[in-house]
Amino acid sequence: MSDIYVAGFGITPFARHSDKGLNDLALAAGEAALADAGISGKDVGIGYFANALAGRLFGDSTLGQAAFAALGINKIPVLNVEKTCTSGSSAFYLACQSVRCGEADVALVIGAEKMCVPQMGLLNSGDTDTDALLGLVPPASFAMRAQRHMHEYGTTLAQMAQVAVKNRDHAGLNPIAQYRTPTTVDEVLSSPMIADPLTRLQSIPIADGAAAVVICNTQVAKRLGAKVRVRAAVLCSGDYLNPQSFARWQTDYRGAVAAYEKAGIGPDELDLVECHDAFTISELMHYEALGLCDAGESGALVGSGATALGGRIPVNVSGGLLSKGHPIAATGVAQIGEIKQQLCEQADARQVDNARVGLAHCMGGDLAADTKSYSLVIMTS
Repeated sequence: MSDIYVAGFGITPFARHSDKGLNDLALAAGEAALADAGISGKDVGIGYFANALAGRLFGDSTLGQAAFAALGINKIPVLNVEKTCTSGSSAFYLACQSVRCGEADVALVIGAEKMCVPQMGLLNSGDTDTDALLGLVPPASFAMRAQRHMHEYGTTLAQMAQVAVKNRDHAGLNPIAQYRTPTTVDEVLSSPMIADPLTRLQSIPIADGAAAVVICNTQVAKRLGAKVRVRAAVLCSGDYLNPQSFARWQTDYRGAVAAYEKAGIGPDELDLVECHDAFTISELMHYEALGLCDAGESGALVGSGATALGGRIPVNVSGGLLSKGHPIAATGVAQIGEIKQQLCEQADARQVDNARVGLAHCMGGDLAADTKSYSLVIMTS
């Protein structure tokens, strides 16, 4: 089986795009990814399209076929993927399997989302979803985790707020980020309360946007000069089994172990991480699961500056979901693309020095007991 390489990346600004439709965003990201890889649509052997909301809100289907047709790509397999926040990274996982087993030499993955519409509401807040029936819509569920983490480990409000401050500082260096104005711990804590203790500036915004990556096998990578290799692509799901702690996601730990084993590295070898910071407590809990620190030490880690640009292990130098923005299905693809840019030394002002190993981590959904979906991708140059 072939190794997998990330050959191209394209992204739109994450913002309110009232003048653009879903296909417009997908087209812009897809064209940029193809150009970055140095190929055309005729070189693509299989396509994956991720979207989380259009089908749910508007009943749209075969969105990928329409988006790829806009790119001039047709008569190839195109698969549509929906898995909330891990829609894009799940599409990437499937694309890796296709290329690895020889189904195609080149795959194009696009994640695109239109969220700035009147119909947009909380994910999984319908009257048939188990979590919603329990009152566990995302802000409330994450708030309970924050309360439990504070109770068990002494994590402070200021430490959680520091995550938002750090990621906003990083976003100021990223021209496609949604929110780039610096903020302070006091401003974060005094912003409107969403679900105690999580305030507005500790919670994800909504955005429109798209991201795309081109992946290829070893033979094509040599021809294109692609250097960024996928060392591990892991996808796993959680469960409703109890008892489980609200201060840790067991699937997070399990997924990290699987990714490190597959890549043949440990967390101490990472140069940077892009992780799913849907709420500030999320990033802190992911530090611990990813092995960046021991359980209960994540508040001190962010407070020390270790996860800021220039620190020991920079996290979310793109700005993260909190400040870069979170057009749901585009997020996982954008995280992978950020790692690709960093490993190719194309990140400009936010470049991590001597970046050679990066991890992209995405999480989809949050349950009463454990989360629905995790994806982890480790890449090296």
